[in-house]
Amino acid sequence: MRVLIGILACLFVSATLSAQHEYPATDVENGGRLFLATCAACHGPDGDAVANVDLGHGQFRRATTDEDLIRIIRTGIPNTGMPSNNISEVNAANIVAYLRTIAAEARSTSAPGDPVRGQAIFEGKGACASCHRVRGNGARTGPDLTDIGGQRRSADLEKSILDPAAAILPNHRLVEVVTRDGATISGRLLNHDAFTLQMLDAKDQLRSFDKSTLKKFDFVASSPMPSYRDKLSSAELVDLVSYLVTLKGRVTP
Repeated sequence: MRVLIGILACLFVSATLSAQHEYPATDVENGGRLFLATCAACHGPDGDAVANVDLGHGQFRRATTDEDLIRIIRTGIPNTGMPSNNISEVNAANIVAYLRTIAAEARSTSAPGDPVRGQAIFEGKGACASCHRVRGNGARTGPDLTDIGGQRRSADLEKSILDPAAAILPNHRLVEVVTRDGATISGRLLNHDAFTLQMLDAKDQLRSFDKSTLKKFDFVASSPMPSYRDKLSSAELVDLVSYLVTLKGRVTP
């Protein structure tokens, strides 16, 4: 839905608005999905990828109320890059609920993190490359982070670093299988259907199994990633997140 990608581009710059009221959690969750699926490609998951726009901190250019935002999301702005579209009023309201909520939750910092220092932490003290891959470098036992900055908000990345098991994305699930001869093997799920299963095991090796030969097949509820809550200082954490936010796809020669 390309029409929604630029849907908020001309709305935002000057007036920082606080949330007008509490929004139902289900509305915020749905609005977040809609925003990330349709708007983040242009605005970024934090809403700050367009110059002079900061959706994540509630900076709006042409709106003062939720009703203003809903109307503009649905009807667009004539003679601008923001078109009208057929999104429902309910879904438009959910996007507004999401934007208001993340703006209210936005953390203010006296100084931004340093991506260069963050990369050094990623490759050094944090030992992140021992599990994760970035632009072809690193291991594959953990998710590839090459474009993680274009997929997740900085606040969500921070939460994942501090509490990895709190929210495991479906495509990052771990599985454990027990073979017919009693061997237990675990790894990151790549694919499975009614008959087969493919995973990357702890040695970064691709493994494929015929489900009919397995005694047991389970998803693992916990995350193998350790918490960095007591391993990184607050400044180091901010630097690491700042580096991850810069990862928005492969750099072509």
